[in-house]
Amino acid sequence: MKHPKKPDVGSPPDSDPAGRQADGDADGAADDIAAADFSPEPDPADTDASGAGPIVADSDVRRELSAERDKYLRLAAESDNYRKRTTRERGELTSRAQADLTRHLIDALDDLGRFAHVDPATVDPVTLAQGVEMVERKFLKSLGTAGLQVINPVDQTFDPALHEAVTTEPALAPEDDHVVSRVFQVGYLFNGQLLRPARVVVKQWTG
Repeated sequence: MKHPKKPDVGSPPDSDPAGRQADGDADGAADDIAAADFSPEPDPADTDASGAGPIVADSDVRRELSAERDKYLRLAAESDNYRKRTTRERGELTSRAQADLTRHLIDALDDLGRFAHVDPATVDPVTLAQGVEMVERKFLKSLGTAGLQVINPVDQTFDPALHEAVTTEPALAPEDDHVVSRVFQVGYLFNGQLLRPARVVVKQWTG
């Protein structure tokens, strides 16, 4: 009587080669996915803006900063020099203008000195008054050449931009309303700039 052959315990059970191939492929794919998941991403800081290569070295950045700082210091020094130069030139221009005005007044000042030191016992009052009037005209002519204008608005319409009303007096007719009747003190303009308003009396129509 024949006994059935016992299976070989030590030998592994038969497996499908195709299945082994499929399992191997699946394991390899899983390894590839794991490797891809844990592979480091490139650091954007390691590339320049175009992505073409590494950023500028730190030493280059320091050189650029140093160059910009030197440029700023040069511009600041040039600006300070310009400010000092314009201030000096403005002062020199003012000094020249004052010297030129004084030069115009020298002749009138000489005449004033001569009349200021005359002997009243030897000069009659009429001559002295005429001399003072002559000096006044000379002063006004010299100052007028420099740009001075006298404001003497008798019989002119009151202008608050140029006149200062000290008081008022009744007007005899409606057309005289707000007309300057008298000037207590003349005013002055210098090259269009008001130095002093004329102090005046203004007529006022009350009806």
